[in-house]
Amino acid sequence: MIIRELWHFMRVRKKFWLLPIFVVFVLFGGLLVLTQGTAVAPFIYTVF
Repeated sequence: MIIRELWHFMRVRKKFWLLPIFVVFVLFGGLLVLTQGTAVAPFIYTVF
């Protein structure tokens, strides 16, 4: 599991500052997947 290995890496190396970066990447990725080809896409583009 990638998430388990990532958590182990951050815990061992004390790199907890990486966690918010990965959370933002996952949220943006989910947003891109959800808005692909839907009627919500024009509203998402206005946010950025």
